[in-house]
Amino acid sequence: MPKSETEERIPRAEASPLESTRFGCSIERLTVHPGSPSCFASVQEAILGSAADVIVMRYPAEHVDWFAKLTTLGRTAVFADSLAYWRLRAGEGRAPAPSPDLPAKPITGQVEVKGLVAKIFTSYGNHYLANPLLGAAEALAGYQEWAVRSAGERGCLGLWSSPADAFLGLATLDEDGPTTEILLAGVVPQAQGRGLYAHLLKGVEDRTVARGAREIVISTQGHNVRVQRAWARYGFEPVRAVLTVHLISRLLCAGER
Repeated sequence: MPKSETEERIPRAEASPLESTRFGCSIERLTVHPGSPSCFASVQEAILGSAADVIVMRYPAEHVDWFAKLTTLGRTAVFADSLAYWRLRAGEGRAPAPSPDLPAKPITGQVEVKGLVAKIFTSYGNHYLANPLLGAAEALAGYQEWAVRSAGERGCLGLWSSPADAFLGLATLDEDGPTTEILLAGVVPQAQGRGLYAHLLKGVEDRTVARGAREIVISTQGHNVRVQRAWARYGFEPVRAVLTVHLISRLLCAGER
């Protein structure tokens, strides 16, 4: 019998093979989606039933009492980040005037994609850096793998500069039905502060409108207020906040992998 929509949204810890391989320990993901049953009992059951070294848990920030409860479940709980989600109705952005010198076009080359991610995201404060047992170099490699997969699926858009004869920005996309989610987006450091990020967003919006989708969503760590100001100027609006917690096995903390 098919599962009901409610059953599908019950929180479950699911294996993350790529992260497990990258960091050399078993990692599972536990995501509580907006609209999921909010009873902590189902979350507790999923955590107690997991044998993973690390559970990366994400849940709506309105559950302000959950973190204290997570510390009582036999794992070391590390607060990893807060995510701010923003949304734009496709076609309603305050886009810059078109520039023939700054077209947005797909990137498919692995070397090019990895190079851009390294330039843009090396110093980005992601949730992995909150966990002393996970390495920064491996986290960056994960971003590169993520972007390469998007490129292989033609979901990687680059901001090309004709004068510079090079890509100056990159956005990786999940184009699922009526929504485009921007997974990674940024401009190389030497090109920042020149208004180019808005041209990258315009490229994503144009592509979203062209395929008939209705909205664009994007997220970042709460501390990244600079990019959130850019989203606000473009026309995005904040819609929700999500917390990330790493739940670490006591054996892993003791070095007994």
